[in-house]
Amino acid sequence: MTTPTSSPSPNEPGTRPLDGAVVAVAGAAGPAGRATLLRLAEAGAVVVASDSDPARLAEAVDAARWAHGGATVTGETVDLLDLDATRAWADRTEKEFGRVDGLVHLVGGWRGGKTFADVPLADWDTLHDLLIRTVQHTSLAFHDALLRGGKGRYVLISAAGASRPTAGNAAYAAAKAAAEAWTLALADSFHKLGGEGGPSAAAVILVVKALVHDAMRAERPNAKFAGFTDVKELAEAITGLWDRPAREVNGTRQWLTPKP
Repeated sequence: MTTPTSSPSPNEPGTRPLDGAVVAVAGAAGPAGRATLLRLAEAGAVVVASDSDPARLAEAVDAARWAHGGATVTGETVDLLDLDATRAWADRTEKEFGRVDGLVHLVGGWRGGKTFADVPLADWDTLHDLLIRTVQHTSLAFHDALLRGGKGRYVLISAAGASRPTAGNAAYAAAKAAAEAWTLALADSFHKLGGEGGPSAAAVILVVKALVHDAMRAERPNAKFAGFTDVKELAEAITGLWDRPAREVNGTRQWLTPKP
């Protein structure tokens, strides 16, 4: 792959919104990841995708490339539970493309039950890895590169349940709340390192009730999916985070569903 010798800054006059930006997407093979790859590529970004499922990842990357001819969309399998492997991914991305302007965290997972007393603690172990450890590793790995990029964005997708946990959703809500707390700590780091001029990078939380996509609607044509966020709407919100200064979005929770 050809490494660009220089890149225009995002949002230069006369360019697409993210021309010149390099955005990494973790957990890119699911419906939300596919929508995000498509939207970022459409906006002009170089998109560097990762997922634990190589076959589904290849399909998602190919779809984004075909939809937007000439777009640079790459993919590789990265073990985000391995901090060294995650750091190596961040380092390769910055070395190959000259900068990193974003890390979008779309790694998901859900476990739940009907009652509090029946919640298996094994669910916590699973969700700790999926929803917390991957946030810790990606944020640590990309922290410095996002600062060097000059307009970095770290984007966490969270759930309304983190603010209002239910009895059967204890493990999931607690994991999401912990991931939010970690992301807000990252935002504080960006704030403090920005000095008097304010942060040059931002960590942002986008809150949804749940996500919906076309295949779900086709399977359940009579369902209303009240309060759900379409994956295309999510992708649009993610892409729009580069339109505002870092100081305005850093450390914020942005609700894409009505607050409970």
